[in-house]
Amino acid sequence: MGFEGDEESSSPQILTKSPFRYNSPLVQVSLIGLVCFCCPGMFNALSGMGGGGQLDSTVADNASTALYTTFAIFGIIGGGVYNILGPRLTLFAGCSTYVLYAGSFLYYNHYKDQTFAIIAGAILGVGAGFLWAGEGAIMTSYPPPGRKGTYISIFWSIFNMGGVVGGLIPFVLNYHRTTASSVNDGTYIGFMCFMSIGAVTSLAILPPSRVVRDDGSRCTNIKYSSVSVEFVEILKLFLNWKMLLIVPAAWSSNFFYTYQFNNVNGALFNLRTRGFNNVFYWGAQMLGSIGIGYIMDFSFKSRKTRGLFGVSLVALLGTGIWAGGLANQLRYSRNKVLDKLDFKESGSEFVGPFFLYFCFGLLDAMFQSMVYWVIGALADDSETLSRYSGFYKGVQSAGAAVAWQVDNHHVSFMRQLVVNWSLTTLSYPLLLVLVFLAVNDDVHDEKKFIDETRKEVNSSIIT
Repeated sequence: MGFEGDEESSSPQILTKSPFRYNSPLVQVSLIGLVCFCCPGMFNALSGMGGGGQLDSTVADNASTALYTTFAIFGIIGGGVYNILGPRLTLFAGCSTYVLYAGSFLYYNHYKDQTFAIIAGAILGVGAGFLWAGEGAIMTSYPPPGRKGTYISIFWSIFNMGGVVGGLIPFVLNYHRTTASSVNDGTYIGFMCFMSIGAVTSLAILPPSRVVRDDGSRCTNIKYSSVSVEFVEILKLFLNWKMLLIVPAAWSSNFFYTYQFNNVNGALFNLRTRGFNNVFYWGAQMLGSIGIGYIMDFSFKSRKTRGLFGVSLVALLGTGIWAGGLANQLRYSRNKVLDKLDFKESGSEFVGPFFLYFCFGLLDAMFQSMVYWVIGALADDSETLSRYSGFYKGVQSAGAAVAWQVDNHHVSFMRQLVVNWSLTTLSYPLLLVLVFLAVNDDVHDEKKFIDETRKEVNSSIIT
């Protein structure tokens, strides 16, 4: 089965330099950003409240464990599904599962039965695997080779605006409920409305064969793929040295969410302040993605040098921020509970933990955008990059599944912090090795790539 719309790919195309064409990379990356604004963005806001908006984090921990367990499996095979079904069906199927998950917490608000939430979490893991594999392929293959960092930052900014808006929903709707045990029904209903919009918007994404860059080049025109081909290609990823070097970064990149959401935001702040904090946490992600995107695309002429500098910079900032986390963690533990902080009433005591949480958001965006840039620099065709992105999300989700259960088994906050810091630190030298060995300088590569794709376009026009 080929991508929908492939039958049109051989028809003449009128090229224009306007970046706002519907079939331009800018518009398509912005659309996938909007899809993720509505679905994963709202999911992030829901998770970021700590405990899924519940005082007791047990149900959120168990639902998240089920989610990331299935996500680990379907994230890896999601790239193959994308290559068989194409972006629209893959993304729509993935987005539809987010609504069910938010609805399960609405159900829990009334009946206090976590079974539905756990099942919905497992189903969301399947859908998220499809969505993120497709998103990764689009974000890394649609842009021009030398501007992938810029497009990743555009996507990440739009996507994380969803977390900002999603953080405002519980903040506004629960502003006067400072002692409530859970957010109100309207919070979950608001999330469900946005998620439904995201599912519909996913149908507007074009297949790569119909995306034309400003210079006339376009993404790989994949004619078809099959289950057997994708099965073999996915298995090969586990023997691919490039992917093996990414494993620590992938594992750690969602592992730290549990600690940040439950054991910093959830443990230190009251309900309305968690929503307030999330507005700035996801806002910091927008700043972080823009900053690292500029560095990875424009800091040096050589693409390899930009990659090495970007990884080193993130490593330096990450070390400083986790050191700040350690200083904060020395003040409290599971057995030494502090009074909940409120953004209006706690005064100067609120500033330090709030700034740390803000920095955690900044680091998350810089870390993940940097990793996506590295993945995007390993290839240019969406078929390969969908598999690479799926592998990254699968390993990432396996780490998250473990992290949520670690917290559910009441492992000390300090041990969780040390593990998070150690995992991210381990990933930096391996990424530096990967960039040094596998990322080529882009001047020659871009010219060759543009020439080849331009020939393809001219050939199809003549045909």
